[in-house]
Amino acid sequence: MTILDGKKVSNDIKNEIADHVKAMVAKGEKVPHLAAILVGSDGASMTYVGAKVKACERIGFKSTLIEMPEYTSEEELLEKIQQLNTDDAIDGFIVQLPLPDQIDEQKVLMAVDPDKDVDGFHPTNVGRMALDLPTFLPATPYGIMELLERYQIETSGKNVVIMGRSHIVGRPMSILMSQKRPAGDATVTVVHSRSKNLKEITKAADIVVAAIGISEFLTGDMVKEDAVIIDVGITRVPDQTKKNGYRLAGDVHFESVSKKASYITPVPGGVGPMTIAMLLKNTLLARERHG
Repeated sequence: MTILDGKKVSNDIKNEIADHVKAMVAKGEKVPHLAAILVGSDGASMTYVGAKVKACERIGFKSTLIEMPEYTSEEELLEKIQQLNTDDAIDGFIVQLPLPDQIDEQKVLMAVDPDKDVDGFHPTNVGRMALDLPTFLPATPYGIMELLERYQIETSGKNVVIMGRSHIVGRPMSILMSQKRPAGDATVTVVHSRSKNLKEITKAADIVVAAIGISEFLTGDMVKEDAVIIDVGITRVPDQTKKNGYRLAGDVHFESVSKKASYITPVPGGVGPMTIAMLLKNTLLARERHG
């Protein structure tokens, strides 16, 4: 069993981008500038955004963090997005999800300029991805594809089961893995909370991408020998043996599944770091596109 080390691969990617940025600086070119809007003080969101800002510093990007209070109105947020859309100094920006209840997430994602949408969530970019045209790929699926590619995992003609149909992971993942690309060409099945005979379906899979949002849902008896397992989930599970009272768990029951898997991503240190690395890759692409 081989651990798919997202931390190591993401560091490799960051080093590659850092070298690229040094070359840009040497030529007197403008370095990429990523902005992030954070509304409210959700703990996980603050951690994610903090990690993104730190990653920017490390590779030589400029970064701007815009913090807005929990009570921010939809109108105020849309106004801030419009400012970033028209600010030539900003190459790409993200609006950290989830947003407070008073704000319509869909309306916010629609308001982001597709040319600056480095999260790859705007319908224009989702459509371009579906048609296999050059675009910003959603960072988590993009990171998984990169991980499979760098570990040279054969996907062509393989049975891939994707657990979860979210617009952020499951749906784009199913599109990318069925396309003609290095980590694609697979036969893809998407399962979700309404799927029948789930165990039979996952047991027939050569590769399982677990993004169902239920802690330790995929167990050893649901996978076949030598399956490749990608765990997208991350949940805080109460654990009194830990100093902080919890441990981080994925959607995969690591102990039982790892006994059968040929490759598996850990939680943390698997898909998470890859997501940030690909967001940086998208920001570099945005800078190059803006000329």
